[in-house]
Amino acid sequence: MPLSPTDVTQLAVVDTARAARVLSEVRSATLSGQRAPVAPRPVIEQSWGRMLRGGIDPERDHRSGLLSREEVRRRRETTELRHILPVLREGLLSVADVAHHIMVVADGEGRVLWREGSSAVLRKADGLGFELGADWREDVVGTNGIGTPAVVRRPVQVFGSEHFVRSQTSWTCTGAPITDPRDGRLLGVVDVSGPLETMHPATLAWVDSVAKLAEARLREVHLGSLERLRAVAAPVLARLSGRAAAVDRDGWTAAVTGMPYTSRISLPKSLSAGRRWLPALGLCSVEPLGEGWLVRASDEPVPRVATRVVLDLTQPRRWSVTVSGYAGSWSHELSPRHAELLYLLALHRDGRSAAGLAGDMFGDPARTVTVRAEMSRVRRYLGGLLEHRPYRFGEDTDVEVLLPADPCELLPHSTAPAVVEARTEWQIPGTCP
Repeated sequence: MPLSPTDVTQLAVVDTARAARVLSEVRSATLSGQRAPVAPRPVIEQSWGRMLRGGIDPERDHRSGLLSREEVRRRRETTELRHILPVLREGLLSVADVAHHIMVVADGEGRVLWREGSSAVLRKADGLGFELGADWREDVVGTNGIGTPAVVRRPVQVFGSEHFVRSQTSWTCTGAPITDPRDGRLLGVVDVSGPLETMHPATLAWVDSVAKLAEARLREVHLGSLERLRAVAAPVLARLSGRAAAVDRDGWTAAVTGMPYTSRISLPKSLSAGRRWLPALGLCSVEPLGEGWLVRASDEPVPRVATRVVLDLTQPRRWSVTVSGYAGSWSHELSPRHAELLYLLALHRDGRSAAGLAGDMFGDPARTVTVRAEMSRVRRYLGGLLEHRPYRFGEDTDVEVLLPADPCELLPHSTAPAVVEARTEWQIPGTCP
């Protein structure tokens, strides 16, 4: 009795060798224009068609250049995928390691950003070019469990010789796209991969379920950030007349006053404080507010008032930053690490590079990853008040630092070399322990 395409994937569970032979025959016949013993599954046949039209060579293993370690780190720090790694690890890694699989997370451009799981399988993956920073777009490396789900926008399992490029045919990949729950934008793909004999058709439903849990987590993160912005915005909006809205950095609305609620206001890609023309509101004044922006429709001229930032380091372990502008003021309590960072930026108004801040804080300029991660968190509430490359307060921002009366109480927890040096220069010799 002839096998159907679905039967072949089911056969892989009980007779891997036979399934591999059948799939190899299907691939060879189809790619040579002959009649195949079994028709390829539709999702695979369509992908192969795209590869043939695109000129991908099924017999040649083509690989584009790897991203540098620094670029991989930068993408990890900025992608929304970083918020869902705990969900993916909890849902996939414990099983993947036992079953001799690996979990791979790629961004929306098909670049591998994380790779974890069985060490033996990771070594085999290296031979396939399944490395950190590798490009696994379908139009680069052929039909596969990262590039193909990104194209068709649904989960796909690619068994053995269903891969278009021959060098990948001993491998099986199961990938599911991860989209932004706010607007459906593709963020990346999570994939579970391993040798053909280790995979099961049920892996597809498993990976898809975990991907949906991850998207639910992204929705929670988004709603939580809007709640935080709404709490900061409420007293500010209460003092305003006219039309105004508090929006996050992507334009999603946390609160409005004097105007109908709309879920999102279109913002330019590079928004800065000042007077701006926005399609939904016309001429507006824009200023940083918490993790986003206060957008006020300019129904009448708005006086230009400089933004003032006060860094209060006077209270032991109760450090805070207060931002004041035309619409009023708001405060945020600081962690010890963020108090250090903002103090150092206040000392260096011309800016500090990530390496410079790493040297100031740790005495090690190489610890830039930690600095960038912390600065990313600081920018969530100081928004457009901070510039980068180098990191610094904006030129239109007045910054004041309130210091404790006793030099010994200047961030007393801190062992950062630059802070220790500041305490030493300020104090009377011998007054601090």
